[in-house]
Amino acid sequence: MNPLELLDSRDTATQESTKYGEREILDGQLITFPNPRPGRHYTIQITLPEYTCKCPFSGYPDFATIYVSYVPDQRVVELKAIKLYINSYRDRYISHEEAVNKILDDLVAACDPLEMTIKGDFTPRGNVHTVIEVTHRKLTETGMEEAIEAVSKRSAGDSSLDSKKSDKKKAKGKKNQ
Repeated sequence: MNPLELLDSRDTATQESTKYGEREILDGQLITFPNPRPGRHYTIQITLPEYTCKCPFSGYPDFATIYVSYVPDQRVVELKAIKLYINSYRDRYISHEEAVNKILDDLVAACDPLEMTIKGDFTPRGNVHTVIEVTHRKLTETGMEEAIEAVSKRSAGDSSLDSKKSDKKKAKGKKNQ
């Protein structure tokens, strides 16, 4: 058998030996369904203790428990779909920070929740324990008003800090005279 025939036979064998779980992961999509209680503020908490990916620098496996907590709006994520989605990270080379942020982005895109927090609690490796937590909040009209007010207060606070610093410099200058 020449080398090309051997390669072709390996590809065919690999395709035929793909397990049904692997096929489900490859075909998986984040499926949602209508929230059975729209308008009610309730929290869904999901724990996914078997997350794995590969370090983009060393290629070593990373393990984590992913915690998903969200307040649905109109759509809810189907649990099997989220399991398959999380399992799709198994062979990806991705940093802890990017993984947790991407999971948040993808879940928010799928179900457009009112609030969502994703926490990745990574198993220590090399004496380093990493926990990454990211949050999304949908800006409602009330939330928009609160955000504008908070920014205004911060801006006002910054200018008052600048004037306090200026006053301290002036006082220090008078002491030195």
